[in-house]
Amino acid sequence: MPVKEKGKKKSPAASVVEFVVIIAVALGLAIGIQAFLVKPFRIPSPSMVPTLKVGQRVLVDRIGQHFGEPGRGDILVFKPPRGADQDVHTCGSAIGPDNRHPCAAPTAQRSSQNYIKRVVGLPGEWLKVLINQVYIAKTQAGPFKEISESYIAKGTPCDDSLCNLPEPIRVPAGHFFMMGDNRGESDDSRDWGPVPKKWIIGQAFFTYWPPDRIGTL
Repeated sequence: MPVKEKGKKKSPAASVVEFVVIIAVALGLAIGIQAFLVKPFRIPSPSMVPTLKVGQRVLVDRIGQHFGEPGRGDILVFKPPRGADQDVHTCGSAIGPDNRHPCAAPTAQRSSQNYIKRVVGLPGEWLKVLINQVYIAKTQAGPFKEISESYIAKGTPCDDSLCNLPEPIRVPAGHFFMMGDNRGESDDSRDWGPVPKKWIIGQAFFTYWPPDRIGTL
């Protein structure tokens, strides 16, 4: 009758090495998934209320942007222009809020921070803002049509210079005009310009915290 050979007992050193390798592989997979596939983000400000509240957590698709263009209404995580994270926001163009235009171009450098906003203007479109509502046209002469924005916060006050920017600008090629849903509490492209596609990290597609808000976006 054959006798089973007992497996060799692992030495303490081999067990430690195996544990370290398993942890390293798990960390590598987690980092790889976040770097190339899906990344979690926490909402830091009220700029996207009521769609996203402060502290809410979302998952961001990092691969879709490589195979297509963002669309109007998409919620994107991106690096804003360097001018967005200064105490006094800087527009990269002489055409900006000071002369009743939305900011026409970003600064050349990007910020190290991550922002989350919604796409409201696409490359090549002409855009203006009236009482916090976005109006789009194919040419500077118009006609300008108000886009449907059922997602924006209701009753947003119009008490600052950014809620009325009646002089239109053209969104540059390869750029996207981003605004928060909470127009009265959002620092966005109106102030610091459209965002180049290369600065976009990905599209928020699912919220997983808090439990009562779990679902697709």
